[in-house]
Amino acid sequence: MAQVSRGRRLMGEINVVPYIDVMLVLLIIFMITAPLLTQGVKVSLPHAVAKTLPTGKRSPIVLSVTRSGGLYLAVGTRPAFGPASANDIESHVAAALQSDPTRPVMIRADTAVSYGVIVRAMVLLQDAGARKVGFMTQPPTGRPNP
Repeated sequence: MAQVSRGRRLMGEINVVPYIDVMLVLLIIFMITAPLLTQGVKVSLPHAVAKTLPTGKRSPIVLSVTRSGGLYLAVGTRPAFGPASANDIESHVAAALQSDPTRPVMIRADTAVSYGVIVRAMVLLQDAGARKVGFMTQPPTGRPNP
């Protein structure tokens, strides 16, 4: 005679509770770190009346110069890295311009930065291969952009 087992039957279901816990922890971590990654370098831009550049498919290369003279580079949609050395900036800009030589290159400098530091940043970008270098400004308060 065959013996019939009357004990527990095997469950064929997956317990998803631990997976839900892990997903909630990951969600909280990403919610906290996402705003930190998208923030740029804090710079007080000068106010000037200037035309807004047309937005195209190409995202610009932006070299930010902080009040203390630190250089931060943002290439395309990647967040800014730095403070970076002149050699690092030159190599990254040269690589970005090699794939697209007509890509816009901008300097985003704090109002308190001396003229000499801005000129050195501009020369650094030109040595990396930038043909034109633009400056980022803020529109004056109370006046619309032309």
